[in-house]
Amino acid sequence: MRAEVVVDGIVFGEGPVWVPEGTPGGPSLVVTSIPAGALYRIWPEQQRVEQLADTGGGANGAALAADGSILVTQNGGIDFSKLPIAAEFAYRESTPGLQLVTLDGEVGYLVDEGLHAPNDLVVGADGTVYFTDPPHYPPPSEPVGRVMAYSRDGHMRVFADGFTYCNGIALDPDGEMVVVELRGLQRLLPDGGREWIVETLGRGGGDGFCLDVEGNYYCAATVDHGVRIVDPSGNELDFLALDGDGVTTNCCFGGADGRTLFATDAIPGRVVAWEGLPHPGLRLHTWPGLT
Repeated sequence: MRAEVVVDGIVFGEGPVWVPEGTPGGPSLVVTSIPAGALYRIWPEQQRVEQLADTGGGANGAALAADGSILVTQNGGIDFSKLPIAAEFAYRESTPGLQLVTLDGEVGYLVDEGLHAPNDLVVGADGTVYFTDPPHYPPPSEPVGRVMAYSRDGHMRVFADGFTYCNGIALDPDGEMVVVELRGLQRLLPDGGREWIVETLGRGGGDGFCLDVEGNYYCAATVDHGVRIVDPSGNELDFLALDGDGVTTNCCFGGADGRTLFATDAIPGRVVAWEGLPHPGLRLHTWPGLT
């Protein structure tokens, strides 16, 4: 299966999220750019892209709110000056936190204290926002990474800690939380325990990921340049390769039938899509807002 280029010029993109028809702003795809500190809206059928907001710092993960707003994990900014693809963007340090971007591009913080470098996020069935909060890369010797929980009453707490480098995050069909830790996929059990689904996701490990309705994991394969598909038991089912060298950072399902897989191909800097996947994506919860 070959990927089609949707748009290019999205420098070190991340955090793709599909905005379905019937939701304000939809149907469209929203992605972040870490070095640009920006959020972009893409209309895949038209291969058209517009900047939605300037978030400052390093916009990383994104998730959809019920009113069409976009939640963004703000990592605080990363210096990409030595990466040729991002050399045009000046390093803009900002406060790490959880941001909310409205339909008109207004950016505000929901949380802006006590965080390392928020990376990726997922919304729970009750509206709680869970997000990974790893240290800046490279990580220190002590495992200080955390998964944070932001409830609808505006309270933030530590949901789980002691991660070396927690990255992508999602909920499986049973509602159990799964994160990318180091180079593998790890399930966080209800009793506080943890178990590996797969400890090593190829040469470069994994980054962001999503699931289909069968519970299969679609993991951005970083320097392996593509998306690795893993079943619920950790067995590799397929690898959706991208041409040439590059870095793939994240992916999501979307499209009218939910069977198109979009991925941020951070290097060379584009968004790609595979159409007609065997199963549609697992339905994601939208953030209902604060109570």
